[in-house]
Order: sequence, then C-alpha cells, then structure tokens
Amino acid sequence: MYDYDLLVVGSANADLVVGVERRPGAGETVLGGDLAVHPGGKGANQAVAAARLGARTALLARVGDDGHGRLLLDSLRSAGVDTSAVLTGGAPTGVALITVDPSGDNSIVVSPGANARLTEGDVRADVLGAARVVSAQLEIPLETVAAVVRGLPEGTRFVLNPSPPRPLPAEVLAACDPLVVNEHEARVLLGDAETGDDPADWARRLLALGPRSVVVTLGAKGALVCDASGARAVPSVAVAAVDTTGAGDAFTAALAWRLGAGAELAEAAAFAARVGAAAVTRRGAQESYPTAAEVAALDA
Repeated sequence: MYDYDLLVVGSANADLVVGVERRPGAGETVLGGDLAVHPGGKGANQAVAAARLGARTALLARVGDDGHGRLLLDSLRSAGVDTSAVLTGGAPTGVALITVDPSGDNSIVVSPGANARLTEGDVRADVLGAARVVSAQLEIPLETVAAVVRGLPEGTRFVLNPSPPRPLPAEVLAACDPLVVNEHEARVLLGDAETGDDPADWARRLLALGPRSVVVTLGAKGALVCDASGARAVPSVAVAAVDTTGAGDAFTAALAWRLGAGAELAEAAAFAARVGAAAVTRRGAQESYPTAAEVAALDA
C-alpha cells in the first residue's frame, strides 16, 4: 500500500509580479503597479494541482527559512499537500522576478536560491518508496533528478517534464514513462533546428532517444501521446482562455496521477488536457487549479 499517489520532486518559488506599461530597456527605470507575490515553482505547482484533484500528494523540495518559504508551505498545506519532505534552509527561497506589460508579454529573471541546494543527498529512499508515481522537472539540479531515477523502487512510475529544457543523460531518459514536453522543449531535446512542424514526428524521434513513452502538449489543441504502439492525438475542450500561467504544470500533475490510478496513456492525457483547459479560465498558477468536480463540470 502506497502512502502517496504522487510524489513531486522539484522547485518551489515565490513569484514577484509587477505590471508595467512597457518593459524597461538596458539602463532604464520604469514605474510599475503594485507588487503581487504568488506561490509558484514547477514542483510546487504540480503538487498543488494534483492535491486539488484529490490525489494523495507529497512534495520533496527545499525552501529558505524566510517569509517566501512560509508563503509556499502555507499554500501547499492549504491544498492538502504533505510537506513533511520539504527541507528548509541553506539559501533564500527561490524567487522569480516577473514584469508583465498590458499585452500580457512578460520578462522573467529567476533566482533559484534554495532550489539549487536540493542535492542528491536529500533524495530519501523512504519517501521515494512511499509513492506510486514520482514526477520531476528541471528547476532543480539535474544530478538530483538522476539520483531520483537511480533510487526508484521497482514498479514506481517516473514522469519528467524537462523544463527548462537541456540535454538529458541516458539513464534519465530511459526511466521516463512518459517524457512530457511542449513544442519548445521538444525542439531543444531533439537538438535540431529543422525539426519540422509535425508533433507526431517529434514524438517518434523523442521516443527513439530512450523514454518508454512520450507526451507532447499542444495547448488548446490538446496533446499527442506516443509509445511502442504508435502515436495518437488527444483533443482538449474549447474554453475562453484568460491566463495560461502554470497550465502545463497542471497538465503534468493530472497526467501523472491518472497514470498511477491505472489509466492508459491516451486516457490519462485526455483527462490532463481537460484539467489544463480548466486552469486557463482563471488567472494565476496555483490559484487557478481546478478540483475534480470542476473538471467534471467542464466536461458537462
């Protein structure tokens, strides 16, 4: 019996957001609106998204012993995430400094802070062994993600969203079931400027690199899944998008949870696409994530 449906190993950031009439150029100062501080980071986002859906979820991460760290812990706990594996100290909490102009375009500077101090030694075998599925991203050191892969018990499924994208070692690729990428991430991993415009081709080429399965997210168009049986398109549902922030994290969390519950890859991706669609109908990241009842209402 597993203690958790999903263990997320990843980042936790405070997002510091300022609206501006235009983003400053080099050496320029501009005035902005009031500062808004939101809980974020791809790891924390995934954990909150899964817990909102009803998954028994834990997060393995590191935050600073500061106000931003407390903000993140409060957000995680209020969503129902088990934070007993969240480590504190070693550096300030990670921060994303974000300026947003009236068109919605943004500029982001990330200070990884404590996320960069989540080390191989922090990966606990007892926590890995308590989860049916383990999900990770790349806002923590790649060496730590590799340590997670090496420590996975037999039968535990591993889901990776390689964001921000970078080349992956063979041992990490071989564990992915699935590797979850958007168009940008697919192009970086393939390392080819001439990747073409066919997501099915991207998926097949990514599968040839070693993962057990691949999911390519396509925004409002849904997703494409690929494994040894071939590639299949998965539609989404039509919604009026308000804010796409964090929608990819919601998709990955929902996908990982449903796979752990026994769903086939295409079925889990179809559910995840509906979760992502529900998330874009509200502003923000964690505050936009739906409950299972809200996803069911979207289906209706």
